[in-house]
Amino acid sequence: MTETQVLAPRLAARDLDKRFGATRALCALSFDVRPGELHALCGENGAGKSTLIKVVSGIYPHGSFAGEVLVDGVAQRFRSVREAERAGIVVIHQELALVPALSAAQNIFLAHEPTRFGLIDGARMVRESRALLDKLGASIDATRPVGELGVGQAQLVEIARALHKRARVLILDEPTAALSEREATALFAVLRELRRAGVSLVYVSHRLREVFELADRITVLRDGCSVISLQARDTNEGELVRHMVGRAIESVFPAPERSAQARAMGQREPPLLSVRELSAADTAGAVTLSALSFEVRAGEVLGIGGLVGAGRSELLLHLFGAWGKRLSGTVELGGAQLDQPTPAQCIARGLVLVSEDRKEQGLVLEQTVGFNLSLAHLHTFARAGLVDEARERAASTRQAEQVQLKPPRLDLPVGALSGGNQQKVVLGRALLTRPRVLLLDEPTRGVDVAAKAEIYALIAEQCRAGMAVVLVTSELLELIGLCDRIVMLVDGRIGGSFTRAEATEERLLAAALAGRRGGAPSRSEEQRAP
Repeated sequence: MTETQVLAPRLAARDLDKRFGATRALCALSFDVRPGELHALCGENGAGKSTLIKVVSGIYPHGSFAGEVLVDGVAQRFRSVREAERAGIVVIHQELALVPALSAAQNIFLAHEPTRFGLIDGARMVRESRALLDKLGASIDATRPVGELGVGQAQLVEIARALHKRARVLILDEPTAALSEREATALFAVLRELRRAGVSLVYVSHRLREVFELADRITVLRDGCSVISLQARDTNEGELVRHMVGRAIESVFPAPERSAQARAMGQREPPLLSVRELSAADTAGAVTLSALSFEVRAGEVLGIGGLVGAGRSELLLHLFGAWGKRLSGTVELGGAQLDQPTPAQCIARGLVLVSEDRKEQGLVLEQTVGFNLSLAHLHTFARAGLVDEARERAASTRQAEQVQLKPPRLDLPVGALSGGNQQKVVLGRALLTRPRVLLLDEPTRGVDVAAKAEIYALIAEQCRAGMAVVLVTSELLELIGLCDRIVMLVDGRIGGSFTRAEATEERLLAAALAGRRGGAPSRSEEQRAP
């Protein structure tokens, strides 16, 4: 037995029960984490992970739930986040709680500033912040505004702040969702060092490969209940998925159904989207996309991969008329030129984008599901300037059923849905415009494994109906599992192209690094890297 198996729990939850009206979010849930242990929490969106975190960290105060929260065996009555932090429990949320205009040092000491002669001791803040950041191996200027840092660096500032608060239990919610592979690797090294120092770590992630790389123990939640706790070395991804969804998912990716003959016929058809020698620059005039050429036909999924900063999102946004100035090259949609269009013109011609950031760019969170579903297609329901609400509701209802929205209610605020169901709303709205070409930017980011399988099946269904899909994803397995052809970008140009049969993780990664001197990161990646 390892040391973490014999030590008493540092943080424990016992028989937690939490309700929101008639909805039972936690059901007799029990969980614990020991000193020097990394304990992963897995489960579908809506399984209870976020609610559990909010209970043990004081966001939901004592008395708003049944059951007990114990620290070192002593029952706690946290009435606020600050009380939980005094007990050593600190949460780093997926959306970082930093003030961009303040320096790293000011963020680390925020609300806990040291004083000297009645004034804030800025020199001491910088000195102690540097020591904390050095402890994490982070080469970050403590006087630099956080808004100028990359996501990976900002996350290390959050961890330094947690250490300043003397965190004994550090809870990380989807910590790698917005990180590059390089930044994630650096974060993992920090977490391993914290574990060696005796910090208890609770790690929430949908990325099972990360979970198995890091975790000592794994607890699976489903429908607000703790289903099972396992030593990571004693289980595997297939078993975890079965516990998470309550059934076996034999293959997450849909099997390619088109025959070789059908593929050959498709190759003889003109492409729905054709890009030739495309170059584009940002508003400052910096060339971001260089001499890109590719095409995609009806029924195909074209994958676009590459490291952070390679120009993947800029490419999709440019095709959709939402980014950049075209310097040269042509884009054709259905054989007709598409020259510097607006998003509205793209939608009207059958090209639609599902953007990477659904909360900032894809949804009106305070509005209902129905409002969000029909938003890009309202003009088709209008008569004499007024929206025909019955037609709008009927179309939105059909779309909610098509994307398997759970629950399929149009009156719910979209912000109240799980991440996977929010993504289905964004997809449903895009499909309601009846596109010929669908541009997808990281469509499964922050989505659990069951919702991923449903989104993959939806993509396959649209391709069978004759749609062309261009898919940007950071997940190499998604590129290999979903795409007919794959293009890897490097600093805004093509580093390699592959068919499904040719693609392996090793080949794709090598292509993502192609042309870099010694595999060095791009300028944009250097700015973000810790």
